Amino acid sequence: MNEEIIIAGFGGQGILSMGSILSYSGIIENREVSWMPSYGPEMRGGTANVTVILSSERISSPIINTYDTAILLNQQSLDKFENSVRPGGLLLYDTNGITRHPERTDISIYQVEAAAEAGKMASTKTFNMIVLGAYLKIKPLVKFENVITGLKKTLPERHHHLIPLNEEGLKRGMEIVKEVQLG
Repeated sequence: MNEEIIIAGFGGQGILSMGSILSYSGIIENREVSWMPSYGPEMRGGTANVTVILSSERISSPIINTYDTAILLNQQSLDKFENSVRPGGLLLYDTNGITRHPERTDISIYQVEAAAEAGKMASTKTFNMIVLGAYLKIKPLVKFENVITGLKKTLPERHHHLIPLNEEGLKRGMEIVKEVQLG
């Protein structure tokens, strides 16, 4: 098993946290893991992305240019990374703020209305967990209980009271993700 993932969007959307939680979950399951963040100095509101590799074998390099999965959460990221998904790969995106939707027919495309759902849940902080839940519904790379453990490890202790809400966000994302049919 080897899965190379790019998660990209605006700083403040929980991009790096999603990657960190996935990485911790992989470590718990004794996988080889690489987590490589990239963000500008402005962070919140600027662009951010993280590359995560989960593998059952040694990872030769954390630097990759094509991905099995792209989770893209704003138009700039969609424009930049859509063509970096390998044929047969997966693209997951949130439609909020998207003006040009994915157009490739050689990959699986899924959408999740995470921003809208987080608004319904009255907590924008669940946005990234809704997205992560959607992804794990499509590709259950790690066990749900290990994602919760990863969440506990990455979330500062002063925010542990938010874990039940985040768990609810994960479950909600699993329920609302849908495949996009092109053509």
